[in-house]
Amino acid sequence: MIITAPKLPSARPLPADAVRVIGLTKTYRASGQTPAKQALKGVDLAIPRGSLFGLLGPNGAGKSTLINILAGLVTKTSGDAVIWGHEIAAEPRAAHASIGVVPQELNMDPFFTPRELLNLHAGLYGVPARERQTEALLEAVGLSAQADAYARTLSGGMRRRLMVAKAMVHNPPVLVLDEPTAGVDVELRQSLWAHVRELNRLGTTILLTTHYLEEAQELCDHIAIINHGQVIANDSTEALVGRIDRKVLILTLDRDLAAVPPTLAGIHAELSTPRRLSIRYQPSRIRADRILSAVQSTGVGILDLSTEDGDLEDIFLQLIHRPDAGAAD
Repeated sequence: MIITAPKLPSARPLPADAVRVIGLTKTYRASGQTPAKQALKGVDLAIPRGSLFGLLGPNGAGKSTLINILAGLVTKTSGDAVIWGHEIAAEPRAAHASIGVVPQELNMDPFFTPRELLNLHAGLYGVPARERQTEALLEAVGLSAQADAYARTLSGGMRRRLMVAKAMVHNPPVLVLDEPTAGVDVELRQSLWAHVRELNRLGTTILLTTHYLEEAQELCDHIAIINHGQVIANDSTEALVGRIDRKVLILTLDRDLAAVPPTLAGIHAELSTPRRLSIRYQPSRIRADRILSAVQSTGVGILDLSTEDGDLEDIFLQLIHRPDAGAAD
């Protein structure tokens, strides 16, 4: 059974951006021994309608503060936050009805069954009984067999899936997944991502935070990186990864080497095995054919070669550690 596409208001044109924040700031006031902290510093961010958008950043970067503002759990200090065309301060009910949030923490009443929890949550959003998709949601997250079991008897992975279903009971056009696969096994992770892709295919805009950068690179079509409360990168995933000027040339040699030949001293080369030579280089500074010519000039034959491109992890580390990436106040 497939969950239907999110209900989209017909009385107003669809927004180009599912979520848009403009000059958003948040300062936590000093309390006791804790000094004041500016968690967000004039964040500008647009999440296109229908995208699968990744929000990445190190711990303490401001991701959770931004998500909690969108969810209505934290009050912004200044700036605007618009969800599906509704500014959260001017139209809080409409804005919050347009978004579902799956938090990092597993919070649910342990004495309710999944079916009861989903029906209760749907009722809180004012979803009429005839329009609820409880059974479809349970099936979609693989909990039909546990529909009438107490939540306290579910495994951690099952509870995480139930949280995803809970966030979707009111069929919101925007879904936020805050570290949804933290601590879950590979099989469950793949199952959750398949469900996320299907929701996105049906029209739900997905905002995802994750520490698994390879997942973000595979899933997301757009990615923003936040650090010290500021957005330091925001682009399509392809363009972002394309910024990396790094490749690795891996050569399988026709004989064993005890060390890297001295004639290759000017090239960043290392032996991973006696017959496997890895050479890191910047395509903008040196061509691969020059590297191959340098290796062949040593008299060593090349049996095979392969290359590895830079990935999202490389650009992430490069950006958050650069001098102008923002500094804590």
